[in-house]
Amino acid sequence: MSASVVPLTLSIKIEGMSCASCVGRVERVLAGVPGVDKVSVNLATESARVESRGPLDVAALVAAVDQAGYQAIPELAPGAAPAAPAVAPAAGAAAALQALAPPSGGSAVLLAALLSLPLLLPMLLELGGLHWMLDGRMQWLLATPVQFWLGARFYRAGWLALRAGSGNMDLLVALGTSAAYGLSVYQLLAATSSMPHLYFEASAVVITLILLGKWLEARAKRQTTSAIRALQGLRPESARVRLGTQEVELPIAALQPGALLVVRPGERVAADGVVAEGASHVDEALITGESLALARTLGDAVTGGAINGEGWLLVRVTAVGAESKLARIIRLVEDAQAVKAPVQHLVDRVSAVFVPVVLVLALLTLAGWWLATGDVQVAIINAVAVLVIACPCALGLATPAAIMAGTGVAARYGILIKDATALELAHRIDCVAFDKTGTLTEGKPVLQALHAIDHDESRLLELAAAIQRGSEHALARAVLDAAAQRGLAAGLGASELAALPGRGVAATVAGQRLLLGSSRLMVEQGVALAPLQAEADALTQQGLTLAWLASAAPASQLLGLLAFGDRIKPQAQGALQALHALQVETMLLTGDNQGSADAIGQTLGLRRVMANMLPADKAETVRALQQQGRCVAMVGDGINDAPALAAADVGIAMGSGTDVAMHAAGITLMRGDPALVAAAIEISRLTYRKIRQNLFWAFIYNLVGIPLAAFGLLNPMLAGAAMAFSSVSVISNALLLRRWRPA
Repeated sequence: MSASVVPLTLSIKIEGMSCASCVGRVERVLAGVPGVDKVSVNLATESARVESRGPLDVAALVAAVDQAGYQAIPELAPGAAPAAPAVAPAAGAAAALQALAPPSGGSAVLLAALLSLPLLLPMLLELGGLHWMLDGRMQWLLATPVQFWLGARFYRAGWLALRAGSGNMDLLVALGTSAAYGLSVYQLLAATSSMPHLYFEASAVVITLILLGKWLEARAKRQTTSAIRALQGLRPESARVRLGTQEVELPIAALQPGALLVVRPGERVAADGVVAEGASHVDEALITGESLALARTLGDAVTGGAINGEGWLLVRVTAVGAESKLARIIRLVEDAQAVKAPVQHLVDRVSAVFVPVVLVLALLTLAGWWLATGDVQVAIINAVAVLVIACPCALGLATPAAIMAGTGVAARYGILIKDATALELAHRIDCVAFDKTGTLTEGKPVLQALHAIDHDESRLLELAAAIQRGSEHALARAVLDAAAQRGLAAGLGASELAALPGRGVAATVAGQRLLLGSSRLMVEQGVALAPLQAEADALTQQGLTLAWLASAAPASQLLGLLAFGDRIKPQAQGALQALHALQVETMLLTGDNQGSADAIGQTLGLRRVMANMLPADKAETVRALQQQGRCVAMVGDGINDAPALAAADVGIAMGSGTDVAMHAAGITLMRGDPALVAAAIEISRLTYRKIRQNLFWAFIYNLVGIPLAAFGLLNPMLAGAAMAFSSVSVISNALLLRRWRPA
């Protein structure tokens, strides 16, 4: 029977991990499978990401994880069926096993608390001056189900770790609580008359507190994935499709490109497409972070998951399933949360030796107290405290919890961070290089100046619009838009249109033969440009593109001059000011001419401007800055920006740009808003700060707690509470990132 194979990358759900040591062991066994190039295991998402340049043997990966003591569940390819279990248990046996299985989650915590409270009650009453003790046999009866039924997960996972020649949090808990429980049973059975000193409450309460901590941790971890769930919730389950003259409801999975979707007011758009009929406003806030609803009419693109406003739309589907914009966004966020940040490698090295070192410290504590006092009970209890306080749960959650919260809140505002490396590097950015077109400017020409010989600019624009009507050229569109904005009627018609390649166009308007085009065309037709030459020179200095309008008959005569330029985005000025406030230097790298680049630079206050640059020049400039010790971000949106985006420490692509740019970049801005560049750096800095805070708290719990426990200053119950609180505090600290809003 042939092994199942999948190419390149596989995500695997890993069940049973409890701490940083588990993460390290799963990574080691997966990395040892032939063909695996790279492994990243995330405790917060309880998943592994396996990468390979060739096919991966799924069966071998699952077997390796199972042998290490965990359960692996690979993500299925579309249309694949899950493998059947090797031996299916009989229905009766399965029901019996289900009945014997302990409860999980909040139910387990509640039941453990109810059984442990009577054991803890004498200690609480003692604080109030009341002396009462529960019978020893009753204590044994209450503690046993907590120890071996509700606490079975610790024994099972601890044994699997031990069998694999390793250790984890569950092993420490199982050893520690078993020592306290076993000592109590021995004392109870060996007692002859008086009430012996028992420690059933220590073992039961420690297990209860750890179960409580794991339950709170699981609830908090669900909040860190809220961004993914919110995006997944945008996908409707069905769509209304027009088939001939009828409208039918189809499941989303049945949609094909070319289908016609009927989208009524208030409904979600079921798939990516273009408007075939109708007009409306569409709210894409949860996809792009754009707060305002956007007007959509014939030929405009709409994104699956967006909410239709007041109008009726007929949308022709262009992309479905994994190729849709929403699916790609979800994939980007999931990938960012799955990949390990560079800072995590320090944690991995510590975790690899952590559990063995703790076991040695616990044995030394046991031996030291026994030799010093001769009291084996005190020695065992202090050793138990060492085992319990040292559980490295918080250490494994410190980095992934912060990264999940940071990437999730960034995605909510239209900032897609491709991987944890980009997120971590972005906090060090001290120089941002911008491309011009489509990044700081709108990326399409607009009419910026008019000069008419007879000072009648409206007439000049009216004649130019008549010539350009019907043309799809970008400059023609700019002329027609300008005429529409001035309210000029479209009454004039043009005839005898003739394109003059590389020069312009000729046409007859209102009985007059006109020429509209370049200086070269005017010179060839003998049109004198001197009357507007000074104005033309000034406009050229600003980097504007010129078009001349002249009459060709009955005599060649200049009528006027039109100047076109790329309009600066309204957010650009504020975006650069925000970067300067973050102590980040800004510069412009553009392929445009020097005049155009200087004009943009002067207007926006850019400190360095470099023009006439080829794609290779931009990449070389980025590398030169890096050699000076700078951490460089490149912001662009075109194919020509891809080399520089890839060369930069962090590439930032505009989502309105090309797919090539977005693939080369580490961060994609879903809106064409340059202000999001500063926001991306800000959320990166905040996330990295949370990572450092979390690692500090995770380490400090152990660095302070282990010596206190070893010296007998921390009893097992307090140790268990501290250990549970450490995990919850680390995740809660990371969740504070969810309050972030872009300035």
